[in-house]
Amino acid sequence: MDIFSVLTMVGGLALFLYGMDVLGDGLKKVSGGKLEIILEKLTSNKLMAILLGAGVTAVIQSSSATTVMVIGFVNSGIMKLSQAVGVILGANVGTTVTAWLLSLTGLEGSSLVLQLLKPSSFSPILAIVAVIILSMSKKGKDVATIMIGFAVLMIGMDTMSNAVKPLAEIPEFTNILLMFSNPVLGMLIGLVLTAIMQSSSASIGILQAMCVSGAVSYSTAIPIIMGQNIGDCVAALLSSASAGRMAKRAAFVNLYYKIIKAAVFMAVFYALNAFLHFAFLGKPASALGVAVIHTAFNVVSVILIYPFTQVLEKLVYLTIPKSDAENQAQEAVGREIQILDSRFLSRPGLALEHCKNAAIDMANLARESLFLSIQLLESFDKKAADKVIELEELVDNYEDELGSYLVKLSSKHLTEKDSQEISVLLHSIGDFERISDHAINIMESAEEMHEKKLYFSRKAEEELKIFTEAIKDIVNTTVQVFQQEDLKLAAMVEPMEEAVDNLNSEIKKRHVKRLRKGKCTIEMGFVLSDITTNYERVSDHCSNIALCLLQLNEENFGTHGFQDSMSVKDNAAFTAEVNRLKEHYQLP
Repeated sequence: MDIFSVLTMVGGLALFLYGMDVLGDGLKKVSGGKLEIILEKLTSNKLMAILLGAGVTAVIQSSSATTVMVIGFVNSGIMKLSQAVGVILGANVGTTVTAWLLSLTGLEGSSLVLQLLKPSSFSPILAIVAVIILSMSKKGKDVATIMIGFAVLMIGMDTMSNAVKPLAEIPEFTNILLMFSNPVLGMLIGLVLTAIMQSSSASIGILQAMCVSGAVSYSTAIPIIMGQNIGDCVAALLSSASAGRMAKRAAFVNLYYKIIKAAVFMAVFYALNAFLHFAFLGKPASALGVAVIHTAFNVVSVILIYPFTQVLEKLVYLTIPKSDAENQAQEAVGREIQILDSRFLSRPGLALEHCKNAAIDMANLARESLFLSIQLLESFDKKAADKVIELEELVDNYEDELGSYLVKLSSKHLTEKDSQEISVLLHSIGDFERISDHAINIMESAEEMHEKKLYFSRKAEEELKIFTEAIKDIVNTTVQVFQQEDLKLAAMVEPMEEAVDNLNSEIKKRHVKRLRKGKCTIEMGFVLSDITTNYERVSDHCSNIALCLLQLNEENFGTHGFQDSMSVKDNAAFTAEVNRLKEHYQLP
């Protein structure tokens, strides 16, 4: 084997690793975080958790990525440790899919079907189709990326396999491999290789490529596979290093499970071999044989450990016991901070879904604070006033944490749609935060009235009641629009804002008339003006949110441009809706 063969092998390895990385990125983008959201919501049943863990890992092609996500879920309080155990077991089964795909490089035979299944046959076709899609169409780029990633992965695997074939003729190489037939040394090399690469799929692929040379026997391959399974937990352990105690427990579940299953398998297998002397151990291993062993080992392990998952939980609780301080810390930290875990930034689709959920929570809190402050106008209560302040501070906290997280997320490799949605979220959370600020202003007006024993006239009360109804309607509509991304409903917010502006103007005119007739005081006039001004500004923020969402679906208009175009384009319908609302909110 000369220097050029070594360079070919290194080049094949580089293509293999790069293809795996591109394939993984493409699969992440296509999933858009949806698979992970399903994973976190549908894992209450242990069997379902295992199946979902296997399914998600098979799609994203990385058990390490799945386990790291699970650690993030546990750290965020989204997933319980008992649910995480099932997903971790399933992830170990799902990761075996990659080995089966890579085993295609070892196919031999002259039939047309076998020839077409070889990577050297279909990979170039996949690559050229993907390039055509990328160059001629704006849609389907993520799918094309998956195709290119898979093609490069398989070409790299094929190149690497062909380059190592001559190694079987080198005695020094075969002697080194014989050393790894020692179970301890074999497990150690598999563990170190996987720990360095932080991917069992990649290290298994390299082992499969080496098997093509015919120099790797099953006695060497089996211990290496066992070590690779243990080494796969390194990424999860590193991820949990800066996390909370619950996340560390999830990482230790993964570690203990891998150590136990490898130790039990090795003990039982070599004990049986001492009596039965398995003949196949001396035979050359194949890529398909590695895939079979890898899959059988993981599937059987899950079946055997399934009834004893609680033992795993107890083991990690013995390692990291519960503490009173931990429980108090969990109660003190708000959900809005917990769910925005930095681990999810490597999964932009999933991170964006969590940001949306956090923004919806923020919207509901802003609405709650506003409606509570409005109630104080009728009947002031100090506890309720303190609650308004508490909610406003919580909303501020949301904006700070969510805004910072979205800025970090925007620097990641995103789809165009995801980038637009981040922009909408960044704009919208600012408007919701301002709504909670107006809630504080209204609460302060109510407090002033209570302390100075001020009261509105009967007419002013009736008018303010109608104005309040309009504000509640536009806020409820806006929150619903934001939650459901309902564009038809979003288009109804602007006419409502026009109706609110009309109410604000009309109430101020009526107040001036009452003031002239001596039916109202200047002091109460200031209070009324403060309240109506805050109402009107709340409606402006609702309009901003709805228009921002509509802007996401408009390619050629800015917010103000869209507002103007809507008024002109649908002038008759817009005016008719405004007139209907004016009649609905008619002042007595």
